[in-house]
Amino acid sequence: MTDSLPLQVRPAGRRAVLVELPDAERAGAFHTELLRRRAAGTLPPVEEIVPGARTVLLDGVADPEGLAHRLTEWDVPPRVTDDGGVVHIPVRYDGPDLADVAALWGIGTDEVAARHRSYTYRVAFCGFAPGFGYLTGLPAELHVPRRGTPRTRVPAGAVALAGPYSAVYPRATPGGWQLIGTMPDPTPLWDLTREQPALLTPGTRVRFVTTDGGA
Repeated sequence: MTDSLPLQVRPAGRRAVLVELPDAERAGAFHTELLRRRAAGTLPPVEEIVPGARTVLLDGVADPEGLAHRLTEWDVPPRVTDDGGVVHIPVRYDGPDLADVAALWGIGTDEVAARHRSYTYRVAFCGFAPGFGYLTGLPAELHVPRRGTPRTRVPAGAVALAGPYSAVYPRATPGGWQLIGTMPDPTPLWDLTREQPALLTPGTRVRFVTTDGGA
């Protein structure tokens, strides 16, 4: 294992292994490497690989202790930043918290929109609601706190910020993130008629674009 990717590995029950990493970027790199090796047939059989904010869970493992020992010896390269395609998400920057975020960033609301859509994001992990992807990619100086009082209802399609993450709410739900915009049609985020219901899966690269298609 390289010094650039420290990790802790331990069996988690009789059929699982939990890998803990320092941050989301390293967890994402490790998740990508697991998928690459499984596709190449060099990873022992694993039923499910589930990334988290700083963890990766391997479930359905025949020999958790043996796999845990094997994983500690891996040399995992940094994740390639331009691998795969990019999902473009149209957005109108009309959220009720846009002015608050502008104040936190020390810029105007128009510049919030321009800066937010200038970055390429990556789905670090999914959770909270079906189709909800936690997107990393904002620089540290643009991280914002959650709202002091969560809303009882955030509409489907709301584009939001909280801590180091951006996200789009795939359905109406309570939430405490800062709402800066709206995806006009959030239906593609979660569709049970597709072979892969979630549009945003771990590792997916994402760009936000204006509703007229501009970057």
